[in-house]
Amino acid sequence: MSNKTNNRKNLYQLVLCAVLIALATALGMVKLFHLPFGGSITLFSMLAATLCGYYCGTAKGLIACVALGLLNIVFGGYILHPAQVALDYILAYGALGLSGLTANKEHGLTTGYLIGVAGRFFFSFLSGVIFYGEYAPEGMNAVVYSFLYQATYLGLEALITVIVINIPAVKNALKKLKTQVQ
Repeated sequence: MSNKTNNRKNLYQLVLCAVLIALATALGMVKLFHLPFGGSITLFSMLAATLCGYYCGTAKGLIACVALGLLNIVFGGYILHPAQVALDYILAYGALGLSGLTANKEHGLTTGYLIGVAGRFFFSFLSGVIFYGEYAPEGMNAVVYSFLYQATYLGLEALITVIVINIPAVKNALKKLKTQVQ
């Protein structure tokens, strides 16, 4: 691949990631269901973010999704401690970029999306145990509380998204866009 072609491809991927992160930010503001302490089911915001990794590769996906986490801090993040910020925003959102790990596999989008969401779940779960465990109902272990809390909103949004991205028309449209990126 020539240097000029490679530069054009990188520029296209940069613009695509910027658009997808802007879309993820906007969709993240459309909350279908809101939990106390910040958890919410959004209108496919995690899908828009994971498409960065799926379309442009894991490295670019991670960078784009970290940018999404930083934008979420700017647009209403909840800050208790620097380590909490790292877990809830930088690492949790950044993990969505792991979707690129299965980009070239059969069922790559679904698998990659679930890997990204699992990564986000892991870091949000840790943050919940460490920083929000005190909010657990009386008699409930902080680990169980954090697990259930994260599973409630991340799990439900993931389930809805997996169903939608496997509708044949949606699946074909997302695959077609992927071929245009490469």
